[in-house]
Amino acid sequence: MTATRSILAIVLLALTGGCAGRLGAPSAPEKAELAPTGALRVALFTGNPVIASKNRTSSEWSGTAFSLGQTLAKDAGVRFVPMEYTTVAKLMDDAKTSAWDITVVAIDPARRAVVDYTPAYVVVDITYLVAPGSSIRSVTDADQPGVRITAARGAATALLLERTLKQARLTPAESEPAAFELIRDGKADAYAQNRFKLLGLADRLPGARVLADRLDVVQLALALPKGRPAALAYVTSWTENAKRSGFVQRVIDDAGLRGVQVAPSSR
Repeated sequence: MTATRSILAIVLLALTGGCAGRLGAPSAPEKAELAPTGALRVALFTGNPVIASKNRTSSEWSGTAFSLGQTLAKDAGVRFVPMEYTTVAKLMDDAKTSAWDITVVAIDPARRAVVDYTPAYVVVDITYLVAPGSSIRSVTDADQPGVRITAARGAATALLLERTLKQARLTPAESEPAAFELIRDGKADAYAQNRFKLLGLADRLPGARVLADRLDVVQLALALPKGRPAALAYVTSWTENAKRSGFVQRVIDDAGLRGVQVAPSSR
């Protein structure tokens, strides 16, 4: 009886481990497209802490894109090479020359000519940080004549605002820090970004507020340069497995990301 229970325990452990375990290694064609240089070059945008951050003192990385990229490289059996980008505009420009192999960006139709997306792995609210003393109380209040709304040039928030603003004026900044400076210096009335990032910035600017309602919900996804169908198929399966196994939720929890949720499965 004891031996039988032991065997059953081993079988159960193997089954549960398989459900939460890593995806199988990529085939030779998949691996060749995923890491054509023999290493997985992961483009990490550090302007959004939900995606990635780099400690300027210790050079240590954090963020969901870093964790996913590192684990993907391990599962694919290739070396992990992080590449820092401080602007999304430069990151997207480099996609055209295949300077990197995989990244994380918000899904936006304007980018589909340059990259192919896997299914989203997390979703996050997009809203506004408003300047100290502002009378803006809702997203609707912000889209009024004379209101200056800032976002980083090329960011998903800027692309969204370009399509949706009706009366307010978009005042793009060259980077996320530059957008925050516009709010701090009184040169913009509202700053559009994800709720997690804005909550952190509000702590640095007394009197600034993050609006309770939301402008939109942004889906973050792994993305590859166009023309890598085999690699895209592998990373798509890998992403869905990462969500089902609980790995993405653990990454969110470990990073303490407020207002960030695992994206629903696409299958």
